[in-house]
Amino acid sequence: FIKIFIFSFTFELVSGVLLFFPWRTPLKKGETSYEVISWLPPEDHKKEFKKCFDFLVTEALHGREAFDNFVSLMKQLGIRCSDLLRRGDIMDFLKNENFDLVFVEAFDFCSFLIAEKLGKPFVSILPTQFGSVDHGLPSPLSYVPLFRSLLTDHMDFWGRVRNFLMFLDFSIKQRQIHSTIENTIKEHFPEGSRPVLSHLLKKAELWFVNSDFALEFARPLLPNTVYVGGLLARPVKPVPQEFENFISKFGDSGFVLVALGSIVSTYQSQEVLMEMNSAFAHLSQGVIWKCKPSKWPKDVQLAANVKIVDWLPQNDLLAHPRIRLFVTHGGMNSIMEAIQHGVPMVAIPVLKEQAENMVRVEAKKFGVSIQLKQIKAETLALKMKEVIEDKRYGALWACGHLG
Repeated sequence: FIKIFIFSFTFELVSGVLLFFPWRTPLKKGETSYEVISWLPPEDHKKEFKKCFDFLVTEALHGREAFDNFVSLMKQLGIRCSDLLRRGDIMDFLKNENFDLVFVEAFDFCSFLIAEKLGKPFVSILPTQFGSVDHGLPSPLSYVPLFRSLLTDHMDFWGRVRNFLMFLDFSIKQRQIHSTIENTIKEHFPEGSRPVLSHLLKKAELWFVNSDFALEFARPLLPNTVYVGGLLARPVKPVPQEFENFISKFGDSGFVLVALGSIVSTYQSQEVLMEMNSAFAHLSQGVIWKCKPSKWPKDVQLAANVKIVDWLPQNDLLAHPRIRLFVTHGGMNSIMEAIQHGVPMVAIPVLKEQAENMVRVEAKKFGVSIQLKQIKAETLALKMKEVIEDKRYGALWACGHLG
């Protein structure tokens, strides 16, 4: 039988999740066997991590996303990693299980150190754009835009100059990011056999990248790099009756789905909520909006065509034949679902990674973006109407729902 170990973690709980799968042959269809191990770091670290994370997001929401804030967050992940590696009970258990393969998520460098400790081959999953982690892919600067450059693959002379300068800046910043795990490596690996993080990144047997040829620009790929965008896609189910009842009120006008991700939903200001509500009131479509009712300003009347909910079946609603537009934060999984169902987008990116995603969305004519700090009712309403009424985006919608 084959034993697989998966390392992941959640920001919300500042915790880690370890899954291991002893897959035996034969298994009945749909049958799996696995165990979950979770752990929580010390309370003082949880508070410090939350403080760093809250500050990073709050600054980003005000258009002040700073690299130093991200480095501070990565340092906290390094501290958390040290706490995990000190857990002799967990590490001994993992070693004794003698796994055949380890799956790691590339955002948290700790997963690479655990794979190295176990001495097992590993597969890495990249949840973000190419270039956010340097794992050895050739990247010709003449046509491969650097991560966070906000450039496309069609660069003029000055675009290429900018891309080159961004490369120099990225090289410096990458060293700073890697340095956040160095103390952990020194503490838990003996001198003379300490791994170098940049080398560990290149040891992955496979890299699964959460994107797709439909979205990405052309670039060289190595045989061990595989696009898996849409991997989380689930079979479409009928939407719950409460949503169906709301959608039916608007007939052929259809509806707009609004889901801005957990970060924006948690941290967005009441001023932004008011501007968005006013913008939605200008639409002839119904609007289903994932927005915490508890955060809604009590002195603001919800637009007549808007329904706010704490939770919604995003994938099922994107597959609905009457959807006309998806207002999103530009997260990769949301973009993949929208492309899968052929739904045009208006994005309000907050983090640089989301803005980078939207450069590709706009270049491929899948949608448009608007900066959070530019959110005014009139501007947002115009953007939404532009995408709903423009035949270029209508063709995307038709292909998705006919295909």
